[in-house]
Amino acid sequence: MKTKKVTDKPETFAVLVGHALRRAGKKARQTAKAHGTPVYIWKDGKVVAEKP
Repeated sequence: MKTKKVTDKPETFAVLVGHALRRAGKKARQTAKAHGTPVYIWKDGKVVAEKP
């Protein structure tokens, strides 16, 4: 029977959430670009609409 060799420590929940939020943001920008709608982001303490 082979044993598994662990080379990296498992990622924490917070790291995985960060990856998921980045993926969601990328998908939202792609969808907005496809439909020609702005993306609303937080910039300098204000909510700003930007074209993707």
